[in-house]
Amino acid sequence: MSHRVVAGSLGLAPLAVGFSLLGCIPLAKAQEVVTELPTLQIVGERQSASCRSVSSEELSHYQAADLEDVFASEPDVSVGGGHSVAQKLYLRGIEDTLLNIRIDGAQQVGQTFHHTGRITIEPELLKRADIQAGTSDALAGPGALGGSIRFVTKDPEDLLRPGENLGALTKGTYFSNAEGYKASASVFGRFSEDWSGLLMATHQDQNDYEDGSNDVVYGSGSRQGLGFAKLVGHLSEAQTLRLSYERREDEGERTQRPQWVPSSFNRLYPIDNQRETWNVGYAFAPAHMPLVDVELTTFHTQNHLEQNVIGRWGLYESQAESWGFDARNTSLVGDHQLTYGFDYREDDLTAGPGTDPSEQEQLGRVQGVYVQDYWSLTDRLLFGLGARYDRYRLTDSDGQRFDESDLSPNASLRFQATPALALRAAHTRAFRGPQVRDGFKADSAALAPDLQPEQARTSELGFDYAKRRWTLAGKVYRTEIQDAIADPVPRPAVYLNAGDLESEGVLVEAGYHWDALSVGASYHHNDSTIDGNDLNVYEHNGLGASVGDTWVLNADYQYSASLTFGWLGRFVESIDSLETSVGRIDKPGYGVHDLYVSWLPLADESLNLTLTLKNALDKDYLDHASNEDFEAIEEYEGIIGSAEPGRELRLSAALRF
Repeated sequence: MSHRVVAGSLGLAPLAVGFSLLGCIPLAKAQEVVTELPTLQIVGERQSASCRSVSSEELSHYQAADLEDVFASEPDVSVGGGHSVAQKLYLRGIEDTLLNIRIDGAQQVGQTFHHTGRITIEPELLKRADIQAGTSDALAGPGALGGSIRFVTKDPEDLLRPGENLGALTKGTYFSNAEGYKASASVFGRFSEDWSGLLMATHQDQNDYEDGSNDVVYGSGSRQGLGFAKLVGHLSEAQTLRLSYERREDEGERTQRPQWVPSSFNRLYPIDNQRETWNVGYAFAPAHMPLVDVELTTFHTQNHLEQNVIGRWGLYESQAESWGFDARNTSLVGDHQLTYGFDYREDDLTAGPGTDPSEQEQLGRVQGVYVQDYWSLTDRLLFGLGARYDRYRLTDSDGQRFDESDLSPNASLRFQATPALALRAAHTRAFRGPQVRDGFKADSAALAPDLQPEQARTSELGFDYAKRRWTLAGKVYRTEIQDAIADPVPRPAVYLNAGDLESEGVLVEAGYHWDALSVGASYHHNDSTIDGNDLNVYEHNGLGASVGDTWVLNADYQYSASLTFGWLGRFVESIDSLETSVGRIDKPGYGVHDLYVSWLPLADESLNLTLTLKNALDKDYLDHASNEDFEAIEEYEGIIGSAEPGRELRLSAALRF
């Protein structure tokens, strides 16, 4: 994206601009904070005040290998499941099926199998991951009931050094726990002054890992591969074209229901998961035309899962395919930054046996128009107002047709009370009509004929404080999703409006930066319920999870220009007697420590050695975002998620040419 935010023309207060400069970085990790920032022109991407990011540098330090590693530092994001294919993401207790998830603009829609995760990503590829929880403006896209997450991949310019026209990077990583390895290679360069390209390939091979009690977690090994290509062209000073292609594969022997541990009814079988994505982006932003900042994005993404369950249904396939586009323009008019546009998406979900993998088919469409305004009422007061109108159409596998449309308005206010303190409030509504669901349930769980659309309402109050070396931020929030759609357990074998889902909580973040040392702390409390009952992963699959109060602490110390140390601690408090329809279960608390040291031994910084110790104290635990331990309840043996990996040493060497 190429939004230009001109502080002077918008009349933004200095500190408000300062937080835009910090982008989506969590306050607890801010590397430099000043009391006051001068008014200046910013050319780059506008980030909303409620947005924050996980950076590629952080992912590199802790040698992220999967989705759980990517979000380990975020207290309000939980990723459970143990191994990669079973990982599901929860934002403020709300499952990713209720979020708008995008990879370079490509929306990830539908599920191939409800017992597997639906979001796969290669951390080596990421420039950053943007998180916008709960309160989303009209630009977040359709169906952002609980918020949005956007993964942004690297450009060739992100890897090229100043004055460099060609480069290559090779990297090898050893994983001690699973006795595995990962190898990657990248080539990047400029073909001319205006055109650049990037090619990347990775391969990862790991055996089954051991948990903190040194027990093997069977079905956790895998082989993963990635091929990625991106071409960036600056057609003129005002025009940029981006073309990218990605193919990612994950295969291994997993349990028939990868979300649960092996058991007499959940044996190991081959599973192959693939994702293929195309993206084309065009931006036109002439410096002398404040009314014109055009962005056009089109995408095609395809997720395919193949499972061979011997002796039951044999070879079975499911595929979720989407294509669409987004066209928008941003105009600077006086004290207004006005963005308006339209988007369109088509979804095709198929499933069936290997002899006819498209036996069951669901077809969906969503088209929307939107407008979002950010208006500087005074030097201290920034007002946001916007709305989007979406129409959803769906034909399910039984031939039923659904057609729903509605408005999703939003309003926000940011008041600069002092040069160091900003107060903010927001209220948003989000609408989502019936859309494609789960491939493996297409022939066993119909959609109720009277299915109603989902309606979400989110309210937030918060503050940001920054002075000298300190940062502090906090917010209270409440999200209600009315008529949440699910196929609940015990299964009625029909998707229906399961009830009203509520998520409310508190998030506090603090940070301190002193010369070479940066420390941060954050805390998140959340209560997630549906019709007053606590959410749990087993009964409310596809809706959310109850996660204990979460604390995240971090420290980074740059000993020298070539040597950096760091520590990350994630602590989750226990939940006692979680109420379910079949009895009470406990979710024990846990604390996990990760350490790293990064060293550049050569003067030209061409070699980077990184040593990371994951779960340093070898904690044996079940992540609260994994399926709860129902084994303590009679007749529920085997209904439990996989334990997380025990202690693991990761050693990598990256050589740049």
